[in-house]
Amino acid sequence: MKFSRFLLGPICRLSWLVVLALGSLSACSSLPSVGPDYQVPAWAMPGRWLAAKPGVADAGAAADNLNISSKSQSDWWRQLGDPALDDLIATAQSGSLDLKAAQARLRQARASRAQAVSGYFPQVSASTGASRSKSAAAISAQPTRTLYDAGFDASWELDLFGGTRRAVEAAEADLAASAASLENVRVSLVAEVAQNYVEWRAYQSRLAIAWANLASQSETAQITEWRQQAGLASAADVEQAWTSREQTRASMPDLEVGLAAAENRLSTLLGQPPGALHEKLLAAPASPAVPPTVATGIPADVLRQRPDLIVAERTLAAETARIGQRQAARFPSLSLGGSFGWQAYSLGGLGGSGSLARAVSGTLAATLFDGGKPRSAVDLQTAVQEAALVAYENAVLTALEEVENALTAHAQARDRVIAREAAAVSARNAATLSRQMVEAGLADFQKVLETQRTQLMAEDSLATARSAVLTSLIQLYKALGGGWQADNESDRT
Repeated sequence: MKFSRFLLGPICRLSWLVVLALGSLSACSSLPSVGPDYQVPAWAMPGRWLAAKPGVADAGAAADNLNISSKSQSDWWRQLGDPALDDLIATAQSGSLDLKAAQARLRQARASRAQAVSGYFPQVSASTGASRSKSAAAISAQPTRTLYDAGFDASWELDLFGGTRRAVEAAEADLAASAASLENVRVSLVAEVAQNYVEWRAYQSRLAIAWANLASQSETAQITEWRQQAGLASAADVEQAWTSREQTRASMPDLEVGLAAAENRLSTLLGQPPGALHEKLLAAPASPAVPPTVATGIPADVLRQRPDLIVAERTLAAETARIGQRQAARFPSLSLGGSFGWQAYSLGGLGGSGSLARAVSGTLAATLFDGGKPRSAVDLQTAVQEAALVAYENAVLTALEEVENALTAHAQARDRVIAREAAAVSARNAATLSRQMVEAGLADFQKVLETQRTQLMAEDSLATARSAVLTSLIQLYKALGGGWQADNESDRT
């Protein structure tokens, strides 16, 4: 009880030091901070997309035309109407290793911000110990003594010139950049899953076309042999028929390789081993379709929606704040300190009134000569900030370029599909008519072989074109920033 009573007083004094420090913290927070105050760079954005074509609308118009909500707009892949793709993307967002790594980096940024904020507060420590000493017998009647001590220490450096405030400002900007980086990984992941799924479906469709044509060409080759036996076809016709069949069969291994590569890439994106998706993909019907309109918004929306641009802008803000942090290091520092404790030659004596020791200190320190090191640090950070500004400006231009290119590619891909569909219909009709003409004796059998090759090429080109229009749509949504909504998604882990 005696020790507790004497302990209470110093702790109360130490608490008053902490209160004084917090009061000084509030006062320091109102002081101006050295270094430049960050402002978002002004950027003259165009009012509309140059490559916008019919079928492309702003976000609001597209929402009305498609009757979709703002939430379904963010999940843009649902507009393709393929449940299998929806399931793959949901699995990827929970199992992707790239996404988990980005989430870990976000947690690191949060911890770094907490470390920066801790610079506002005093440091308080407690210690206890004992030391044994032995003096010469001629000097002391009690040559061997044990000194016991216990106490508290507090120290705090006032943020007079805003070095800590700038450090916190930089850490908060880094945290926002890390959150946007996570969303950038998410946008890229969704786009890559969708693109590889579309690619897998394209190879599947092209293989089905090749198998169907192989069966038709095998039948044609057999009929050619029968016609040769009846004297209605030459040996050259037979060889040509089998040549066409084998050429089709020779193209199929490349399609099988592409199919397997797309499937294995999908497995990796989902954080699963190769082969894990095989049965699931085969069981799901192919149904991705291009929506009638595409929501693009206006160019200014790209600055708000593309996470990579937010990363570049927040990185610029962090590097600007660090200039002030480096400049503050050039100014004097003021530190406050205090200690309370007890010292006695017996453990029981620590509670006595005569054992109390205390001290209060204040230190003003300034560097008189340093060879220009702090100034060089400021110059170095200024150059880093200028590089970050250039990187941000370049990122904006690159984003605008990517959207314009994606809009052009998507518009041309739509036109290409229309032309390929017409060509495929004509090729199928030509193949049917040529067979009928040969059967009626109105044309040479070579015409059948020729129209069959044309039909195969037209149908294969149509499957490729349909895949390309979906791929261009995916690239367009990725260029626009994907499905991220900055107001409620940036802190999701």
